[in-house]
Amino acid sequence: MTDVFAGRQSGLESPATDLYEIVPDDAADLSLWVRAITATEPGTVRVTAIGGSTATLYVGAGSVLPVRVRKVWATGTTAAGVVGLV
Repeated sequence: MTDVFAGRQSGLESPATDLYEIVPDDAADLSLWVRAITATEPGTVRVTAIGGSTATLYVGAGSVLPVRVRKVWATGTTAAGVVGLV
């Protein structure tokens, strides 16, 4: 199948081009920083943004939080099936 957008540069407002399954971890940053997160089951997600601030956010199942994230903490995260959008 042909990607008709292959010759165009994508920006932060563009749809995600890849997905990254996230395992919350108190010790390590993500190996790939993401542009947004979603979850398959609702709950809280404790994150550190790429700017360094940390907060606990609520995510509904299937909703997308448009925040650039470098870390998802195990402590404070109750949502399941957390996925990063790249």
